[in-house]
Amino acid sequence: MEDLRQWLRNEASEEYKTFSERLIPGCENMLGVRIPILRRKAREIARGDFRSFLSRSEDLYFEETMMAGLVIGYACVSIEERIALFADFIPRINNWSVNDSVCSGIKLKPGEYEPFWNFLMGYRNSGKEYEIRVVAVMMMDQYLIPEYIDRVLDVLDGLQDEAYYASMGIAWALATAYAKFPEETLALMKRENSFSDQTYNRAIQKMTESHCLTGEDKKMLREMKRNMRRRI
Repeated sequence: MEDLRQWLRNEASEEYKTFSERLIPGCENMLGVRIPILRRKAREIARGDFRSFLSRSEDLYFEETMMAGLVIGYACVSIEERIALFADFIPRINNWSVNDSVCSGIKLKPGEYEPFWNFLMGYRNSGKEYEIRVVAVMMMDQYLIPEYIDRVLDVLDGLQDEAYYASMGIAWALATAYAKFPEETLALMKRENSFSDQTYNRAIQKMTESHCLTGEDKKMLREMKRNMRRRI
């Protein structure tokens, strides 16, 4: 592990560290290694004795945590082992960057969607900020397909969204769902739902940022925003 840490220090950029720290508030253990470099190293580790690496991996540096999560996505393992490895890793997530990068690196194959879905459902009521974000982002990355869209929207509607990064993850997932399944998503947004005003309005804002929408569609969405002062 010390050899790996020395490699990370050698690959670090002070300029990139300064840039990244502004994007990831509260991350105080960052060296400043660019994500593509970490992905290449993680793929290399995943082709070798990755289990030994994961068993010894710690969180001394942000990049060390990130690489452990990426290795879990890249390793050639059964869905049962990937679920077990990811379950061990989730408590280590403490920022949106690790959360989203690791989730996007987990690619499900035919036959793996349902067991992984069942695994995710174990976190839907946890109330923990990044466990909720994991569920929302994985829904967005893997389950916005015809077979799952109704279930995805039902899950997003029930997630606890008080914490900021949980709320932002849910809003992002809703906006992406709207881009792919506008009728189903719009129906959810128009009917009675459990989204907080903040999450609801964040989702609407993200939807209107799409370049694929007409001006009329954007106007319609903006008119749907909740007046939070009035509701209070």
